[in-house]
Amino acid sequence: MIKAKTDEVDALTASIEDKIKRIGDLGVKIVALKEDLSDAEESLLEDKKFLGDLDKNCATKEKEWAERSKTRQEELLALADTIKILNDDDALELFKKTLPGASSLLQLTARGRNMKTQALQLLEDIKSNDPRDTHHLDFIMLALHGKKVGFEKVIKMIDEMVALLKTEQQDDNDKKEYCEMQFDHADDKKKALERTEGKLTAAIEDAKETIATLKDEIKSLGEGIVALDKSVAEATENRKEENSDFLTLMASDKAAKELLDFAKNRLNKFYNPKLYKPEGLVQVHAHDAPPPPPETFGAYSKKSEESGGVIAMIDTLIKELDTEMTEAETEEKLAQEEYEEMMSESAKKRASDSKSLADKEAQKGDLESELVKLGDEKKATIKELMATEEYIGQLHAECDWLIKFFDVRKEARSGEIDALGKAKAVLSGADFSLVQTQSAKFLARA
Repeated sequence: MIKAKTDEVDALTASIEDKIKRIGDLGVKIVALKEDLSDAEESLLEDKKFLGDLDKNCATKEKEWAERSKTRQEELLALADTIKILNDDDALELFKKTLPGASSLLQLTARGRNMKTQALQLLEDIKSNDPRDTHHLDFIMLALHGKKVGFEKVIKMIDEMVALLKTEQQDDNDKKEYCEMQFDHADDKKKALERTEGKLTAAIEDAKETIATLKDEIKSLGEGIVALDKSVAEATENRKEENSDFLTLMASDKAAKELLDFAKNRLNKFYNPKLYKPEGLVQVHAHDAPPPPPETFGAYSKKSEESGGVIAMIDTLIKELDTEMTEAETEEKLAQEEYEEMMSESAKKRASDSKSLADKEAQKGDLESELVKLGDEKKATIKELMATEEYIGQLHAECDWLIKFFDVRKEARSGEIDALGKAKAVLSGADFSLVQTQSAKFLARA
């Protein structure tokens, strides 16, 4: 029992030390979790501020874009009306009457007029075939229709227009590259977050299953310890009863032996005086000696043969009592040894089960803490995944149209640049001598 209690004290001491260590570890985890919570709250405030600024900026940009689109449409309409007005035959006749030098400026060679016509036709083909906004070509066409603008100025406008188209194409290239890169990055991030969510879900399910298993094992261990304690108590009570029965049996058998020895000694006193033990008889049972025979009777003859059979029977009874006592002592010794061995094994098992119970309780507590942490990580991952999907949606709204029509826009710009190059080549081959001479004369007269 001392050993069992010592083992129990050791087990409880180890459990206390383990729980103290767990308290320290949990304290550290709590501090770390508080710091993580503080960082998360700061990040949330920054994200909310960024979202608010983003909504405000988007609203501003949408308003600016609407105003810009409206202004562009008004500009296109004004340019178209202006071109129509300036190209009208009545307007040309009016210019001839109001501008005396206009006739000299309009006298081009047949070859020059043909080149202008070809250039205008090339630009008109661009407008009819290009699905994009080509209002900038109207300025060049207006210049070609004009009577005071030289070909060199038109060629310069064409060069500027080609440079603008190349810049726009480079902007589209950069935007397309940016969109594709952002799509790849966002898709990779989404896939990684989905994998992380899957792993966290699996880990949460595993933790729940393990906790459920630990609960069953803890319950089983607790019930086993209670059953073991009950068995030990029952075995102890049985051992006490068996020992009490043994002591009672030994006392009874000893008393019976003493009584039989006394009877045998009394018979020996009469039939076998040499075997008589007076001291023991007087000291133990002197009051039991029978009175002397009456003197009135004659001499009594001893029946030695009958007395010998009785003494032998008493000896047999004493021997049986000795055998019974020896067997009882042996059985008591074996029962006590088995009881002590059972108590020792029970104490070891209880200490082992108690330690296992404490370990499983600690493991269950750690898993429950880990489950809370995994749940928080999963919520954060889902939140980040939703933000990523929202960002991908914004990218689609921003980039889908460009990516869808990129090749069309690129081909249209390429065709426009090619047509502008041909127009420039046509205009570069014109005969400017007559125009320059007439211009000089006009300036002299002016």
